[in-house]
Amino acid sequence: MTHVQTDKRGYVFDNHSPHSGEQHRCLAEALDPITTERLAATGVTAGWHCLDVGCGGGTISRWLANRVGPTGSVLATDVKPVDVVGHPNMTTAQHDITADPLPENHFDLIVARLVLQHLPERDEVLAKLVRALKPGGWLQIDEFDTSYEPVLLAPDEEGERVYEKFLAAKTELMRRNGGDPTWGRQVARAMRAAGLVDIDPRPSIRSRHAGSADLGLQLHHTHQLWDRLQSAGMTSDELHAVQAVMRDPSFRASSSVIYSVQGRKERRR
Repeated sequence: MTHVQTDKRGYVFDNHSPHSGEQHRCLAEALDPITTERLAATGVTAGWHCLDVGCGGGTISRWLANRVGPTGSVLATDVKPVDVVGHPNMTTAQHDITADPLPENHFDLIVARLVLQHLPERDEVLAKLVRALKPGGWLQIDEFDTSYEPVLLAPDEEGERVYEKFLAAKTELMRRNGGDPTWGRQVARAMRAAGLVDIDPRPSIRSRHAGSADLGLQLHHTHQLWDRLQSAGMTSDELHAVQAVMRDPSFRASSSVIYSVQGRKERRR
């Protein structure tokens, strides 16, 4: 869920890419446990009306749909909705959060995972999401800060170098397209500036190793972004080399930090 709105230059992880299905699967495996644990803490239950912005493959939308039941609803939106398996309590819609309207004072819960960091208009989008919440409603934003994802153990110095170059090339691609891959650490402050209360940022870090979901996502990116990574300075030989590094059983690295941040719209007095 993720993968979403785009600026005029084009979103890095295009949903119309033949790789998008695997991108969504990897993201769900790596991040759904974090996202759903935090969503459950809001108390989301039968009768709630929810919005999933940038729903990607729809796994979070379906989780919410099971929670809200037939008396509630989930609106799952994406600028290019694909591969979304439906649910009786869920509606899927094509929607550009940077340009298309949302109803105001409408949703009990809004979730946006790995969306706003890709948008140059992130402050304006955040304000729109706050307006769309009912008084007392919850907003959850899950975002990476990729400034921290160090190598802990590589097969050799060259393996460490090429892995770090791969990460730097991905960061360059995001910034080139108007994104901020470190925005996760700024979400809590942005929520406060937007007027939310009861703000609670929770950082998470995991181990990347062969067979882990988090490293599997990175390995997938070498295929999905092959040409674009070369445009950011990697050679074909280096891409093959970094794939070998990530498949090495001895390789260990830290994930980036993912911040799951919740805030609530103040109730009317």
